[in-house]
Amino acid sequence: MGAARKRILTGDRPTGRLHLGHYVGSLRNRLSLQDEYECFFIIADLHTLTTRPDKSHISAVGENVREMLLDYLAVGIDPDRSVIFLQSGIPETYELNLIFEMLVSVPRLERVPSLKEMATTASLESMPLGLLGYPVLQAADILLPRATLVPVGKDNEAHVEVTREIARRFNRLYGEVFPIPDALIGDVPSLVGTDGKAQMSKSRNNTIDLADDPATVRTKVMGMFTDPARVHADIPGRVEGNPVFIYHEAFNPNLEQVEDLKQRYREGKVGDVEVKQHLLEALNEFLDPIRDRRAKFMRTPSIVEDILIAGTKRMRDEAIETMSLVREAMGMYRLPL
Repeated sequence: MGAARKRILTGDRPTGRLHLGHYVGSLRNRLSLQDEYECFFIIADLHTLTTRPDKSHISAVGENVREMLLDYLAVGIDPDRSVIFLQSGIPETYELNLIFEMLVSVPRLERVPSLKEMATTASLESMPLGLLGYPVLQAADILLPRATLVPVGKDNEAHVEVTREIARRFNRLYGEVFPIPDALIGDVPSLVGTDGKAQMSKSRNNTIDLADDPATVRTKVMGMFTDPARVHADIPGRVEGNPVFIYHEAFNPNLEQVEDLKQRYREGKVGDVEVKQHLLEALNEFLDPIRDRRAKFMRTPSIVEDILIAGTKRMRDEAIETMSLVREAMGMYRLPL
């Protein structure tokens, strides 16, 4: 028998359909690692409570989970090779989260740079305890299946470092239970939005979704931000930082065409419309098979729930085993009920 495969944990909060930013930041990595690693993909519904605890958003989680899982399947994540599970379906998550909260200080969490940004984006007047502890809950997610690798976007690298610190502290205090996981940053860790002003994000309404139909993609591409100083096609334009060319580099496999467009753009010999038209063709060539697979899975209404139940049961087995190791290492008293 060969050596056991290393284990990955990554996932997303169920905020609805996924977009191209999710693909370049994480999904592409997951696809390439499915054969090499044992992959656990978490749909992190508990994490949504940290910034959106109102009932209307909680009530929408079920449909958002469905849309997200359809996107997973559509891009090629295979539930026969990977475990897809629902975070709230694992009771041990709450228990390990509580234990980990005792191993990290408030000042340490306050140094995580993304938390204040998350609070600002969610229009929160002050930092809720749950949001401050977001990286601790992530640590529980990562370490319950004893993952060794965590594919994340650049903005979440600091969260993985908190996990590493908690794992080291637990092991030092109680014994070697947890691996020290490494972060795997994607080649394109974030993707600028179609407005050119910020990272692609639903809250900024600057996304191209994986499930968008061709007409919607055309509208979004043709409305994309380019070089604001270029008022005519015969004026030399700026390629660097230009969202249209960033997308070409990420999604257009015709490298010769991309380089030709760049050169002509810099020389003022090609218009924005032509550059966008070539991008539209490249994006639709990329998205067409994803749309087809999504439509196929949608023809079986029960498939999402079936996959999620099977994956959550599989993860629950791992969580029970991990917590048994945790309690034994800590010497926790268990009432013989």
